[in-house]
Amino acid sequence: MNKIAETKPEHFNLRIEDKVAVLSLTRPERKNPLTFESYAELRDLFRDMVYDNDIGAVVFASNGGNFCSGGDVHDIIAPLTKMDMKELLAFTRMTGDLVKAMIGCSKPVISAIDGICVGAGAIIAMASDIRFATPGAKTAFLFTRVGLAGCDMGACAMLPRIIGQGRAAELLYSGRVMNSEEGHSWGFYNQILTAEELESEAIKFAQNLANGPSFAHGITKTQLNQEWSMGLEQAIEAEAQAQAICMQTEDFKRAYRAFAAKKTPEFEGN
Repeated sequence: MNKIAETKPEHFNLRIEDKVAVLSLTRPERKNPLTFESYAELRDLFRDMVYDNDIGAVVFASNGGNFCSGGDVHDIIAPLTKMDMKELLAFTRMTGDLVKAMIGCSKPVISAIDGICVGAGAIIAMASDIRFATPGAKTAFLFTRVGLAGCDMGACAMLPRIIGQGRAAELLYSGRVMNSEEGHSWGFYNQILTAEELESEAIKFAQNLANGPSFAHGITKTQLNQEWSMGLEQAIEAEAQAQAICMQTEDFKRAYRAFAAKKTPEFEGN
């Protein structure tokens, strides 16, 4: 059963295109802010992704010319100023759980970023595996500009690994905008595309992954994340075990038979 395809989210858009789940936040007139409800609903969706073999990849798209303006000032920021420490910690753990769910969903996640991508929106982009953007993309980890630390939702662990410690420190301390040219040259954005082609190219890329050896892609995603905390010898052993598991799949055998017959392999994800 394709559980994700049957999901009817209340707080974001969702459609399925050839094994790819395409998400986007709502309320484009406010640049697609996050709310308590959308955080939780997105977290739950990514948790469910693990169990849906009919979904091979995810595209987190923009909506109305913007990606995400972060936590909604009225629906999130104002209530947070009235909470006690226990309630605040429950909220910050919940937002971190969204990142954990994205990392643990076993599917490649591609963000298609146009316009504003700030605060928690920048974190969603950061937590994705691959990021496409338009020349008009403006990404900012602006937590210090609202009196908070830059260490939000894993930013101090993940961002330096993507763009380097010094560049990450500059962005997290200053909260300034990283434009598309900087983001591309620093390795944050994988490609710069026009606004007209952004979503279609992201979906096309995701579909190529989804129609590939999707079980093996899940292993790759797991190892990319788990090997952050491994020494080299431990990582080599972990990859030996991971590859031995993949060698037991039917996709591995399909690939061999196709190559032997001088044909293109057709993967089925098992």
